[in-house]
Amino acid sequence: MTKPNEEASATGAAAPVPDEKTDMANAARRSAGKAVWMGTAVGIGSAAIVAALLYANKKRG
Repeated sequence: MTKPNEEASATGAAAPVPDEKTDMANAARRSAGKAVWMGTAVGIGSAAIVAALLYANKKRG
């Protein structure tokens, strides 16, 4: 299987050049997705810490 760029140059068709607005939108979408996953991980970690502290306090008493 050939790379897409090689196929485009073999047929003589030029690859479309993305404009700056599209690039910025894609970058914003990717970074927003990463932020959601990081926020989810932080939330799960915080819940685990709270659960561990509650369990430790309950076990001592």
